[in-house]
Amino acid sequence: MKANTHVRFRDTLGQAISGLLQRPGRSALTALGTTLGIGTFVAVLGLSASASGQISTRFTALSASEVILERDAATPDEPAAFPTQAQEALAALPGVVHVGVTWPVPTTAAIANRPDTDAVTGESLSVQAVTPGYLDAIHARYSAGMPLDRFHHDRGEHVAILGSSAAHRLGISRLDAQPAIFIGSRAFTVIGIIDHVDRAADTLMSVMLPSTAVNAIWGPSPDSGNTSTMLIESQLGAAPQVSRQAKIAARPDSIDRTRAAPPADPRFLRDRVAGDLDALGLALAGVVLLVGAIGIANTTLVAVLERIPEIGLRRALGARRRHIASQFFVEAGTLGLLRGLIGTAAGIGTVVIAAMAHSWTPLLDPMWIYPSPLLGAITGLLAGLYPAWKGARIEPADALRV
Repeated sequence: MKANTHVRFRDTLGQAISGLLQRPGRSALTALGTTLGIGTFVAVLGLSASASGQISTRFTALSASEVILERDAATPDEPAAFPTQAQEALAALPGVVHVGVTWPVPTTAAIANRPDTDAVTGESLSVQAVTPGYLDAIHARYSAGMPLDRFHHDRGEHVAILGSSAAHRLGISRLDAQPAIFIGSRAFTVIGIIDHVDRAADTLMSVMLPSTAVNAIWGPSPDSGNTSTMLIESQLGAAPQVSRQAKIAARPDSIDRTRAAPPADPRFLRDRVAGDLDALGLALAGVVLLVGAIGIANTTLVAVLERIPEIGLRRALGARRRHIASQFFVEAGTLGLLRGLIGTAAGIGTVVIAAMAHSWTPLLDPMWIYPSPLLGAITGLLAGLYPAWKGARIEPADALRV
């Protein structure tokens, strides 16, 4: 009959730590996967929360001060969807900062920087009719040249503003030589290049012409099948009221044909972006954790095989199966816990550094920071199940023959 043996947890923990320290380099490299997994988990949640807060702030400032009016194509009885007096009436409304109109120019002609370019070799770019107020409302920033002003617009000058992507495709980077672009056979002098906008990012890929010049060449705005858009920038908090008044002020004679788009709820965008970031990052963290768990299991199993004689000797001296299993089980769990702590610290550091680099406020929720080391320990414990079971099955006689 075997004697009743008892091993204290402190002794088991000491044996587990001794086992880890026998091969410190291998233990560190193998547990790197768990460290990366926990670090990715913490960093993803922290960056998602920080980015969501930043997006919410920017979206609130921009979208909450934006109202969009739309009207379908003009008719013979109604040559302009939004006539000049409509823009002037809206600009006089309380809370309105900028008002502008845009619509797609009805042309399929090739665009090039030379007059002899055909439709095959020319560029196919979006051409937009705009008013000066529209460029003000989208907060256009110019890398070269000057903005479209009332002088060019009121005189119907044949000038063009290029988005940075459109300018690159047309091979135009400097304006000191007053370069021109050709839409079909018509020449337009490039007076400005836009490299940044806060709204309507598609303008960076477009060619923008004064709406008065477009009306003179291609006819009143817009052609059949297109929509004329009026963009209104309001003071923060005034957008709902401006949205209600804009339809009446713009076209009191045909309110039913004018569509107003009030500002959207910023919480919806914030939640969608946060959800997408969380799902992507957590999937990545899960894959890295799985790789780390496999690494811990492999290391623990190799440790079992290397220490078969030691296991046999301990079994011969009275150690039970559960004592052998608990040692390797605790060894794997301890390794996972240590890597979880290091990964959590690395994740927090990543969030803080990234937030500082982008001038954000780092947001770290203790509800998922505190359990992160425990997640590493659980990963290690699960990874140690099979090696512990394998070691516990070794018989003393078989081990001593190795």
